[in-house]
Amino acid sequence: MNLTPLILVPGLMCNHIVWDPLMPWLAKDRTCTVADHADADSLTDMAKRILNDAPDQMVLAGHSMGARVVLEALRLAPHRIKGVALLDTGYLPRPAGEAGLQEEQKRMALLHIAQVQGVRAMAREWVQAMVHPTRLQDAALIERILRMFSGKTADVFASQIQALLTRPDGTDVLRTISVPTLVLCGRQDSWSPVVQHEAMQALVNGSTLSIIDDAGHMAPMEQPQAVAQALLQWLAQCDSECDNQAR
Repeated sequence: MNLTPLILVPGLMCNHIVWDPLMPWLAKDRTCTVADHADADSLTDMAKRILNDAPDQMVLAGHSMGARVVLEALRLAPHRIKGVALLDTGYLPRPAGEAGLQEEQKRMALLHIAQVQGVRAMAREWVQAMVHPTRLQDAALIERILRMFSGKTADVFASQIQALLTRPDGTDVLRTISVPTLVLCGRQDSWSPVVQHEAMQALVNGSTLSIIDDAGHMAPMEQPQAVAQALLQWLAQCDSECDNQAR
């Protein structure tokens, strides 16, 4: 059986480094590629880049901002996507009023650090709330995250902040998903908490919710084996449905 290609979609300022720990499992029997958002400044443009470069049929797994991009790809081309995995993410637009203003101010404060002190300094501040508290002492993990962020510029950070501040509401997309769907997050993800993923799972008929213990927002890097096993179970479901449709 020819397995549907898997496209992995990274989040804010991330790249293949997020997904590398999972590749020994995910890429064993399947073509896996990692999307590159380049300098796109909207989630829709990021989704269009993926669709333009992708095969006719695909399964998509997105982490953080990348999962929001997956929802936009579904909005644009639902007939081409045979399964979706949404990791450590959200689906609502930026809130109105004071809450939305506070979000913008927090993001702009990080952008200011990136512009004045450098992206690595910004990442050092950002990562404090993005991993399980005990992993802040894991020098190798933190260095991988800092190095990943440092590979992108403050201008790219500004573009991706713009994309997130203008993010669309994904509620309608979630309600119409009819392909195998995995909703996954780290149990200690304080940025995109478990309750947010429970709400997403409730919107997608037949979806699976997976909570990864001892992991924060960067669950694929913090607990790669557990995340990979959840993804493999989802991929098996995708393959089974594709095989049934082909008969």
